[in-house]
Amino acid sequence: MATTPLRTPLRGTAFRETMHGTVRLAGETRPRRIRLDLAVRADRILLPHRTTDARLTGRVRIQGLADDPDATGELEISPVARRRIRYRLEFTAGGDRLTLDGWKSVSVARPWRSMTTLPFTLAPAPGGAPAGTGVLRFRPGALLPFLAGWRFPRGAPGRADHHAADRPAARTWRWDGTPGRTEVWYTTLTDPATGTGLWLHHELTAPTDGTPARTHGWISLHPPAGPAEHARTGPRPWTAGEDAHPLRGSAGPYGWDLTEHPQGPPLYTFPRWAWRWGLLPAAHLLTATTSRYSGTVTHPGGRLVLDGAPGATARIHGHGYAERWAWLHADLGGGDVLEVIAAVARRPGLDRLPPLVFLRLHRAGRTWPRTALRPAVGWLGPGRFRARIALPEWTVTGRTARHRITVTVRQDAERTLTLGYTDPDGAAATCHNTETADAHVTLERRRGLRWQPEAVWTLTATAHAEVGHR
Repeated sequence: MATTPLRTPLRGTAFRETMHGTVRLAGETRPRRIRLDLAVRADRILLPHRTTDARLTGRVRIQGLADDPDATGELEISPVARRRIRYRLEFTAGGDRLTLDGWKSVSVARPWRSMTTLPFTLAPAPGGAPAGTGVLRFRPGALLPFLAGWRFPRGAPGRADHHAADRPAARTWRWDGTPGRTEVWYTTLTDPATGTGLWLHHELTAPTDGTPARTHGWISLHPPAGPAEHARTGPRPWTAGEDAHPLRGSAGPYGWDLTEHPQGPPLYTFPRWAWRWGLLPAAHLLTATTSRYSGTVTHPGGRLVLDGAPGATARIHGHGYAERWAWLHADLGGGDVLEVIAAVARRPGLDRLPPLVFLRLHRAGRTWPRTALRPAVGWLGPGRFRARIALPEWTVTGRTARHRITVTVRQDAERTLTLGYTDPDGAAATCHNTETADAHVTLERRRGLRWQPEAVWTLTATAHAEVGHR
């Protein structure tokens, strides 16, 4: 009899907070700008009616005085019992240790102002006469990133605070036994020597009718001039503990033995909370911004030897495939990468919306837009992110206050492989995939009232792309 894996209990609270303000140092007449970028971690769930102690780490910047990325301290969160949220933070300024001490006095009459205003004093650590006084404030524009960054790690007492499902690089299924789920691991790469693209796909489907979950997948090779070839694995019953994405295996006349070398941090195409809590129809991430792959792939036409082939491994977790979707992974070189998903969900109501765009440009160690949800809601306001999904060419455009991007992807029919998917509810979908797509990306920056090109990338037969539909 199949057993359902038990979910470990919630244990702890973590979030990030940024505040700006001014501080007037003793003996000075003009205030200095100050900024705190803090990470907060508590060992239990934060509930407003009780007092919760948390640890503070982060960065303190004071104009002309301090820039310490290793500040540490404590946070007392007691909005009801003591009607305050107290911060104590130690950091280095000019070789001296200073303590920032202050609290937000929670007021029922002025809840927003009292919860976002932090008066404080500066004193030499661990105490002594104040070295200055100031006020920090939480800006309204930071509210959405603040809320999106909240996390509630799972774990049993005495064990690590992180949950295996949230370790992006762990090659394990995160499925918890709930019917109606789809989970995917896939790797796409391009052999720089031959221009051949590889797509390695593993999928778990848990039907809505409660029948046993099954796993299946495929491997496909995409020569730069086409046509693509593939072979399938499974379906077979899901087995607890099996490798969710084996980089060594076989399918029909194909065999592969690969080694992955991650080159960067995880990249969340969707918000982290969507991945953790499943609040959206699906969620997607790259286990590393870019990776390099070495090894061999045998196929009916011979043997493909890979040595540092650029690509990436990604994960999907959700309730099935969208009504319509488009996907792009573009390795821009030098560790830079562009990941795009544009989709129309199947859920009633959401299926009437235009395609929602999730776009993440990781460039020079930074990711734009700063929040993953920004492009998806951009069509509601002046900063529009829009997608036109079609074949053989589809486009995505969008902008924020300072940047504008235009993405054009071309998937020629002779280089595109057509495959079918089946949702947990039995509905069918079709995808058109190529690992040898063409892509043109233009990034512009606003300078005054004019947009000026900042970067342009053209990928010829090295972009990985897909268009799917019902």
